[in-house]
Amino acid sequence: MAFYQLNKRQFIPVAPEKVWDFISSPANLKKITPPYMGFDILSPALPEKMYEGMIIRYRVSPFSGFSTTWVTEITHVEEMKYFVDEQRIGPYAMWHHQHLLEPADGGVLMTDIVSYSPPLGFLGAVANSLLIRRKLNEIFEYRETALASWAVRNG
Repeated sequence: MAFYQLNKRQFIPVAPEKVWDFISSPANLKKITPPYMGFDILSPALPEKMYEGMIIRYRVSPFSGFSTTWVTEITHVEEMKYFVDEQRIGPYAMWHHQHLLEPADGGVLMTDIVSYSPPLGFLGAVANSLLIRRKLNEIFEYRETALASWAVRNG
């Protein structure tokens, strides 16, 4: 099974409390996901804040013509510092996403560490080289732009 890691860092010039409130709210996930992905939260009546053990079910279309259900569990939360989501059902053989926050002068340094394994063994490794890695980078570039716009409005 192939294993990959994606690391992204972004400075957000907003008070740490505001950044935490924004990124730890399940309702805001759609706001930082590219619209073409058709991202919809299917879980009813989610609370305002993530908590350990929380299960979130989504519908997402990472590629044109392909739609899937994705179920993640929030496995770890340390208020104002980090949370971790792990795929329970979805398109990857394995998905583990750490969202880390560090206070920095004038804002927050946010680090995303995504550890993942594509499905289908060798074919998944080829798909990662040709498509998946590029698509993940594109999604995180969109997220960076969306968070920068949010910071301008909320800083």
